[in-house]
Amino acid sequence: MAKKSKKSSDDDRLIIKNRRALHDYHIEETFEAGIALQGWEVKSLRANRANLNDSYALVRKNELWLLGFHISALETASTHVKPTPTRTRKLLLHRREIDKLLGLIKQQGYTLIPLKLYWSKNNKAKVALGLAKGKQTHDKRAASKERDWQRQRERLLKQ
Repeated sequence: MAKKSKKSSDDDRLIIKNRRALHDYHIEETFEAGIALQGWEVKSLRANRANLNDSYALVRKNELWLLGFHISALETASTHVKPTPTRTRKLLLHRREIDKLLGLIKQQGYTLIPLKLYWSKNNKAKVALGLAKGKQTHDKRAASKERDWQRQRERLLKQ
């Protein structure tokens, strides 16, 4: 029996990735945070019914919250519950990490953007948060040109 490669097992654990984040922001540092979910939300995540676009993290009363994260409810999983798809969800981090993030956000103008949502080794939902600064339009164009040049260079080296 053949073993799975490490990359494919990591891909199996990935729930959703925020592709727009890398296009719109410079990511300086990443953090891993747990997320407090209800039962119907976990079932919906297992069915890949989530959307990270337009979501961001915010510090309120020394706690970290995820806003704008959309989880579509399964009709079979939420018969007795009135689900709110975009409710504010609490993120779970250590106090030192929250204090560090709070200082960077207030003093240096960073934003916390969720980069991806995945299952950890013990089947807990985790969010990878990126400490980000917004890109200007000319930065986006330069990144696109650099990416195209890298692709072209790889093609030329293969020949």
